[in-house]
Amino acid sequence: MRITALGAALGLSAGITPGPLLALVLAGTLRGGLATGLRVAAVPLLTDLPVVLLSVTALSALPVRAVAAGGVAGGLFLLWLAASTLREARTAEMPRANTAEARDQERRTLRQAALVNLLSPHPWLFWLTTGAPLLVDAWRDGPGGAGGFVIGFYALLVGSKALFAAVVARARHRMTARAYRVLLAGAALLLLGASAMLLAGFGRQLAA
Repeated sequence: MRITALGAALGLSAGITPGPLLALVLAGTLRGGLATGLRVAAVPLLTDLPVVLLSVTALSALPVRAVAAGGVAGGLFLLWLAASTLREARTAEMPRANTAEARDQERRTLRQAALVNLLSPHPWLFWLTTGAPLLVDAWRDGPGGAGGFVIGFYALLVGSKALFAAVVARARHRMTARAYRVLLAGAALLLLGASAMLLAGFGRQLAA
């Protein structure tokens, strides 16, 4: 249950923090409506598979201390991400679509989102430094925990972006910059908590 909750917290944090995919979710919703936004939000379910497989394959062959070192590195990365997200939350503005884009670009939204997400360093950084060490460590205790982590992570990652799409589609002009900044600050706190859990858990393994 703890590993599932951690996966959900990390997924929610990743889902609502600024990034190219969130911008595409909002832009796609503004251009094509809720259905387009929801399809873009679900892109990580397809594009993250090779990232996860490569990261887990690399780390599963390593000893426990190497996995623990990766977990500590992930905790430090999340700590940095929490600080930068909190700093950005002070002045962040809602991403907006480029109204000058041609109509044929709307039909390519999903392909653009898939390419952006696959080429973005963020999924690779997360799975190599944070996700894969957690997943490998959970798998050593049984497949249930590993499955719970993945389900929790992607349910909140995709779900939070889908919620953004629904909010934008329903009330495109009502979400204020202040509300968006509050969401970002909440994401920063989630990242900070996840960082503390990683540093405490993997730090003990590394020191043993």
